[in-house]
Amino acid sequence: MTTVLIADDHAVVAQGLSALLKETFHIVGVVHDGRALIEAFQEQRPDVILTDISMPGLNGIDAIRKILEQQPEAKIVIVTMHDDSHLAAQAFRLGVSGYVLKTSPKEELIKAIQEVSQGRAYLSPQVARGFIDVLLEGKIKLPASAGTLTGRQREVLQLLAEGKTMKEIAGILHISPRTVESHKYEMMQNLGVTTTAELVQHAIRLKLVGG
Repeated sequence: MTTVLIADDHAVVAQGLSALLKETFHIVGVVHDGRALIEAFQEQRPDVILTDISMPGLNGIDAIRKILEQQPEAKIVIVTMHDDSHLAAQAFRLGVSGYVLKTSPKEELIKAIQEVSQGRAYLSPQVARGFIDVLLEGKIKLPASAGTLTGRQREVLQLLAEGKTMKEIAGILHISPRTVESHKYEMMQNLGVTTTAELVQHAIRLKLVGG
C-alpha cells in the first residue's frame, strides 16, 4: 500500500485529509509545519508527500526545496487553496509532481496520489488551462523580489513576518542573533526597504505567510 505523509497547518484539515485517505493509502504521519515535515520525511521516507503551501515556521515551498535537495526523487503533491497557475508552474519547476486544490473532490485527490506514486504528474483541471497559458507564454511570473533572497534569508523573513524575535529566530535556525540581524540588514538593503513592516509586506507577496 502506498505510504503518504500529510502536512497542513490546520489540524482539522490535516486530520480530515487523513480520514479521507486512510482506506486507500497508509498514512505514516500528519504534521503541521514545514520543519516538522522535513523531519517526518527523513524518518518515514513516504512514497508520497501531501503538503499545503502556507505553514508556520517554514512554508511548504521552502520545505519542499529542502526535501528535494536531500532526495531529488521524492514525490510531492501540493494541496492548496491557491488557484494560481503561475504558482503551480513555479511548484512544478521546483520539482513537485502534483498540484491539487483543496476544493477538489476526494476522488481527484486519490487519483493525484496514485498518478504521482507511479511516477506521473497530476494537475487539477481548474488550474490546468491557465497553466498551459503560462507554458505557452514561455515564462513563469515570480512574485516581486523572489529571486533576490537566499534560502536562509527566506527562512528569516518568514519568521520575522510571524512576529518572532531575533533571539527566537536564532534559536529556531540554530544561528546567532547577530547572524539574524545580518540577514535582516542584507534583505533590507537588497529589497530597498527601511522598516520591518515593509519586509513583512514582501513576505506576504512571496506567500511565505498568510493565505
